[in-house]
Amino acid sequence: MSTSGSDFTTLKDRHAEAVRLSVSVVELAASADLVRPTPCAGWTFADLLAHMTAQHRGFAAAARGDGGDLTHWHVTPLGRDFAAEYAEASVDVIAAFAEVRDEEQEFALPEFTRAQKFPAPLAIGFHFLDYVVHAWDVARTLGRPLSVSDALADAALPIALAVPDDNARLAPGAAFAPGLSPAPAGTAMDRLLRALGRDPGWTAGQA
Repeated sequence: MSTSGSDFTTLKDRHAEAVRLSVSVVELAASADLVRPTPCAGWTFADLLAHMTAQHRGFAAAARGDGGDLTHWHVTPLGRDFAAEYAEASVDVIAAFAEVRDEEQEFALPEFTRAQKFPAPLAIGFHFLDYVVHAWDVARTLGRPLSVSDALADAALPIALAVPDDNARLAPGAAFAPGLSPAPAGTAMDRLLRALGRDPGWTAGQA
């Protein structure tokens, strides 16, 4: 992903918007919701939120030059005040990305691969896409509406379409399932979800 300075700033702004959107829906959850199924096959809401919290911490460490330390990526059980813990991790990753000024800065993302590092715009783009999708995951899990702005969906869609749709998506623990055929008149958000193997009409009854 090649960007100009203004594009890089816009990407970070969109990323912050997506993460804050995810915080707004996580705040609606109660402890009883932790056992709910999610659009992420085999994961309860507790599993999903623990993953989301850990990813914020790992990406924040990567932005600060310490992503290679696997302890930052460790998924830990949720505490009693899980929404506050998630919000704290969200604030931290937004702040860490805001501190990145050099687009050539490389992020170590060992959960993706240890074979290479990723330039800042690409790494931030990964995380941005994840949290547009995870905000939707949480909203669907809780049966809550989610308002994703056109600007946010339009910015994330090209990143989603660039994710390889190959046999790696069939591997255990793959981030995304094989893509679904696009709907004839879908919105940008619908197209994004379907490209990443999510059914826009998913409900807990499908789990």
